[in-house]
Amino acid sequence: MNTFKKEERLCSKKLIEELFHNGSSFLLYPLRIVWLKNSLPIKIPAQVVINVSKRRFKRAVDRNLIKRRIRESYRLNKSENLYHFLNENSTQLLLGIHYIGKEIATFNVIDKKLKLVLVKLRQNCLTDHS
Repeated sequence: MNTFKKEERLCSKKLIEELFHNGSSFLLYPLRIVWLKNSLPIKIPAQVVINVSKRRFKRAVDRNLIKRRIRESYRLNKSENLYHFLNENSTQLLLGIHYIGKEIATFNVIDKKLKLVLVKLRQNCLTDHS
């Protein structure tokens, strides 16, 4: 289950627009999370889009490094911290992870924060019954 396949990436412009217009969000520095329960039938429990601001990180290599670290952390933690919960509750999520930090964080920092994000997402999904 520790893979990050094409189906898990949120690519649909329509769904991304819906996520950022109608989704709920919270901040866990250096990450801002936008999430929305999805009603469309998809095989994957969660679809993710990862965003790093071009305004804050001018060089593409820096943006790509941050995105790779977030993707790797998500890949390692999704099955035990998120997918198991979503499958039990037969819920599907659209998830936007936006990096808002000013410096390039180490993998350990991103990994620790993303674990907290996934725990908070589970709590939010329990309280939100839409």
